[in-house]
Amino acid sequence: MAKLFAKFFEPRRQPEISISEEGGIRYLHFGSVWIQGAMRLRDPFHLELDYTRELFAGLLFHPDPRHIVLLGLGAGSASKFAWKNWPKAKVTSVELNPAVIAVARSQFELPADSKRMQTVCGDAQAFIASASAAADYLIVDVYDAAAKGPVLSSPEFYADCRAALSGAESGVMAVNLFGRHKSYETNLRNIEKAFDGRLLVLPPSERGNVIAFGIAGAPLEIKLSELRSRAARLKEATGLEFNRWVGAFRSTNQLEGNTWIV
Repeated sequence: MAKLFAKFFEPRRQPEISISEEGGIRYLHFGSVWIQGAMRLRDPFHLELDYTRELFAGLLFHPDPRHIVLLGLGAGSASKFAWKNWPKAKVTSVELNPAVIAVARSQFELPADSKRMQTVCGDAQAFIASASAAADYLIVDVYDAAAKGPVLSSPEFYADCRAALSGAESGVMAVNLFGRHKSYETNLRNIEKAFDGRLLVLPPSERGNVIAFGIAGAPLEIKLSELRSRAARLKEATGLEFNRWVGAFRSTNQLEGNTWIV
């Protein structure tokens, strides 16, 4: 009988971690062919995957973050990029699996903890539930080995994400979704509800990833000319395609006129 109960109450196994390399790029896998992270060996801080770059597109609406929080570490690409490109911001990453943290540090050049960079080993849902007013830019990229849909998507989870941004005059949550997964529409509805309808999306990437953004704080009224100037400055500073994202936000979300209210 004890063995029977042990079978049902056995702790959840963490996915097997493997690494592959091809064409000068190192890839992280969680026991499958799905890519969970990537690093160009000659440029470790470059964001190799399209969707990881798009996770920063919301900085068009909040260009000077003070505390960037990332739920889900993967290979640490987004964490490293945030740490390098926003030197005045604190960067906190949350990862459930200690082995993922160890591999990110040993194989993907994730910086060690410091006054400005912290990697927390813990449950993302529990962390964000206790992190009220803790961040002003929040990146959510929580996938398991199947990598088909995010593992956290409930109304309560997104409400906690919204609360985590409540300490800032304005704040943004960026979420990596998979447009072909059955959970996609559910995620959009739950984000829209948690953020009082202030939801923006980018077009799907070639791999099917869709980055959704929840906007928190006071309504933002931004002239299109100012947004384009801001995009040019951000592109020059980071190399990311902020100028292209202005047009993508405009077409995908039906933002019209010379002034946007988001």
